Amino acid sequence: MSAEITTEELQHLLETGETPRLFDVREDDEWEAGHIPQARHVALSRLPDSLGELDGEGPLLLICRSGGRSGRACQYLQALGYDVVNVQGGMLAWNGSIVQGG
Repeated sequence: MSAEITTEELQHLLETGETPRLFDVREDDEWEAGHIPQARHVALSRLPDSLGELDGEGPLLLICRSGGRSGRACQYLQALGYDVVNVQGGMLAWNGSIVQGG
């Protein structure tokens, strides 16, 4: 089981100037409809081919629409040795700002 963070905790991190490594694993159309400005996009369907984009220091925070796909992504990445944190409730629970487009 991977670690979890609430959307409120994530929003607090962002508001206090923290720069978590936040990745949105939703598909392209969902990403373009609205995403957290500080997030990077790595769709779950392309995750195995995008591992190089995840390199860096600190845990990976993963978000999707409701927490299910990001949970699966967390399981996959954790099995590969990544330090991962699932954002509970996903974008449905997010009350912070969003941006649209790619």
